[in-house]
Amino acid sequence: MTKPALLFDLDGTVIDSIELIVQAAEYAYDGRVGPRPTRAEWLALIGTPLAPMLRRWAHNEVDVTFLWDRYRAFQMEHHDRLVTAYPGAVDLVRRLHARGHPLAIVSSKLEAGIRRSLDFVELTDCFSAVVGIDHTKTHKPEPEPVFLALDRLGAKPANAWFIGDSPYDVLAGRAAGVRTIGVLSGPYDRAALSAANPTHIVTALTDIEALV
Repeated sequence: MTKPALLFDLDGTVIDSIELIVQAAEYAYDGRVGPRPTRAEWLALIGTPLAPMLRRWAHNEVDVTFLWDRYRAFQMEHHDRLVTAYPGAVDLVRRLHARGHPLAIVSSKLEAGIRRSLDFVELTDCFSAVVGIDHTKTHKPEPEPVFLALDRLGAKPANAWFIGDSPYDVLAGRAAGVRTIGVLSGPYDRAALSAANPTHIVTALTDIEALV
């Protein structure tokens, strides 16, 4: 029997990069006068595309570009200092890969950023497909990125799982017809994940092994 395909979100699921994301936003908005998000407001949008996040507190599109450039510059400089794999995540992914599960990353980051993180935690070779925000017209919580990952893996929705830490991951997976696991490792609590109605909720990524 074909092993189920496993699609993973990246930030807040496989890697702990939440502090990098928050500090990058703080740095971006520190660079000009005007509205800015609170930490809680920014955390509530993690898992969605960056440009719309920035645009919520931007004066205009020129301001969005300014904020984007500062955000990206901070991330490039501080990535390795503020990113780590969650405990047990690397060994888990390697075990699942060795057992023959087709694996993919489905993230709202650019592919280049995804690959930098995967290279850093030494997991690039485990993922046969990487779907970033630059690959689709619509993004999580829409199902297009999930469908693209399934297509690249040659997998059917009925034989696939999407694992992520945000309600946007769960909603995208459900819309694509795959089973979903919400992981309480990122900034979203159990109530927020439960509202998206995942198939399962687990405390840590390593808890998925018994389910998939």
